[in-house]
Amino acid sequence: MKLLFIGGTGLISSACSDLAVKRGHELFLLNRSASGKYPAPKGSTTLQADVHADSAHLSALLAGQRFDAVVDFIAFTPEDIKRDLALFRDRTGQFVFISSASAYQKPVQNYLITEETPLENPFWEYSRNKIDCETLLMDEYRNNGFPITIVRPSHTYGRTQIPFIYGSWAHPWTLISRIKEGKPVIVPGDGTSLWVLTWSEDFAKGFLGLLGNGNAIGEAFQITSDEVLSWNQIYLEAYQALGAEPRLVHIPSDFIVHHDESSLGTLIGDKSNSVVFDNSKIKRFVPDYNCEVKWSEGLRRALAWFETHPEFQTIDREAIDKWDMILARYGRAFA
Repeated sequence: MKLLFIGGTGLISSACSDLAVKRGHELFLLNRSASGKYPAPKGSTTLQADVHADSAHLSALLAGQRFDAVVDFIAFTPEDIKRDLALFRDRTGQFVFISSASAYQKPVQNYLITEETPLENPFWEYSRNKIDCETLLMDEYRNNGFPITIVRPSHTYGRTQIPFIYGSWAHPWTLISRIKEGKPVIVPGDGTSLWVLTWSEDFAKGFLGLLGNGNAIGEAFQITSDEVLSWNQIYLEAYQALGAEPRLVHIPSDFIVHHDESSLGTLIGDKSNSVVFDNSKIKRFVPDYNCEVKWSEGLRRALAWFETHPEFQTIDREAIDKWDMILARYGRAFA
């Protein structure tokens, strides 16, 4: 197939790009940078442009091109979707929008999440924007036949990311360094809520199976692991992998949000909820989809990658100051 990935060099999209090339697809990446943390795979073609800013240059780059599938990994608002509709309405046999499982109803009414779970998140603007994008695309599909497929990843990670419930996404080594130093680590709630972590290369297998699949037109899919863990299990696995003595401090999510308003969406609107994903739909459409990498293995792969790439062992000092402030204020409640 002839594929166009808008983005294609991020945490999730790079795994999809690598697999697309391995499977022999003709892959084009529309990207504003030819280099970065996740380089474009050999065998792909980079169309260098800023999709958010340069409409005239984009039109020239895409002139005469038609793709079997176009995937936008970096659309976050309805304005992004309107741009995509104008660019690709007559240029693709399938348009895939990367939404988010955080768009599902919060507070959670049923811990078991399916594609039929309502979309509603009053706590996180990011999720509400994704919902609005989905609504716009489904209207285009129903009213004008625009060939859309919606994909909702949840908490997906890879070699370059170590995910936690309350850490620093941009600087994941910050929390690992804190664990190594024996300093207290915050776990929101009591740590018993359930969560799902998905290895990016596993996600890519389900994702690639949807491209060019005519039955996937007009459908939405969640693609996650079937491994369900509590946050305590997730953190304790990290301590075990690092050979460190656990120093977990359980703090109510509401207390954290009160002192760190920026965490409202990611905690109350997402990770502090217990969720288990029913992946039966993606398995029906992509029968060979299965997740092979458990958290215990994926974590150790990521730790090994960071150990051999010290340039990415960056520390988020602002996050550390915030954690220490919350810990101090919470501790005073017991003084």
